[in-house]
Amino acid sequence: MPGMLAPMDPMTRISHLLTNSSDPGNPSPEELSQLLDDVQHIAVVGLSRDPEKAARRVPSYMAAKGYDVIPVNPNATRLLGRSVYPSLMDVPDAVDMVMFFRPSHLVGPFVEEAMKRPGTPALWLQQGIRADPEIEVARKKGHVCVQDLCIFRVHRALEG
Repeated sequence: MPGMLAPMDPMTRISHLLTNSSDPGNPSPEELSQLLDDVQHIAVVGLSRDPEKAARRVPSYMAAKGYDVIPVNPNATRLLGRSVYPSLMDVPDAVDMVMFFRPSHLVGPFVEEAMKRPGTPALWLQQGIRADPEIEVARKKGHVCVQDLCIFRVHRALEG
């Protein structure tokens, strides 16, 4: 039809999302796509008890899409039908990714804690969250790191 825009492919949609992120060091659209294909177990630091907050809605969405979402929150006992761990170091199982819902001025120690986990889990700081000094160290240690980008929007962009 004349005047209609052609639909964007997933990588173009993710590229647009990346232009709105404040971290030019984020992975490429292709790397983000591969990361979401590879990840299964996601520990969520700061998963909220409030169902209206993004810190609850986004992990709920990821769980609904088949990811194993592991709640980490010292102020809750059960979230998303699962037992909650008071800290990241209390999670007994391996995690492929740690997602953070903590304010930028508080998230640094949690990023440092995530780097102490076995393996090299990816670190995803949600939209509006940054920890530049800690993320620089994490990247040097081989962690895939994402800052200031919403995983929900990236996942939706991949689904079309």
